[in-house]
Amino acid sequence: MSIEIANESGVEVDTDAILAVARYALDEMGVNPLAELSILLVDIDYMAELNHRWMGGDGPTDVLAFPMDEGSVDHGPGEAGSGEPALLGDIVLAPEVAAKQAVAAGHPAADELHLLTVHGALHLLGYDHAEPEEEREMFSLQNRLLQAWRAGRQAG
Repeated sequence: MSIEIANESGVEVDTDAILAVARYALDEMGVNPLAELSILLVDIDYMAELNHRWMGGDGPTDVLAFPMDEGSVDHGPGEAGSGEPALLGDIVLAPEVAAKQAVAAGHPAADELHLLTVHGALHLLGYDHAEPEEEREMFSLQNRLLQAWRAGRQAG
């Protein structure tokens, strides 16, 4: 799986860990190994601009996901794949927003960025949280993926 990451936020973050949690989540979700993902870390001003332009929101948000290709999930050997690399899309993170949320949640900023990365990846795969049932499903899956990834890091 090809994952590109660019940190244009001006904030120092552990991009290797962000890449690792994204790769773990997508692998666990059965995403085609040829899939491509882009992760961009941006400053507050740019995130506010993106949020306004694409979501109609005011001010910066923590994560935005821009899906590109619905055919990226590998549903097993019974489904014929095109063999072409699938472009999953882009996850855009705002480390400064994540840091503020982390303080409020009582955990490190890195943990918040990992959570937001998984959250963005799930959005790229079609998960949403607009309805209560969707929210329960998405957040439960998000928590399971994060817990398993963290357990694997501690064991390694």
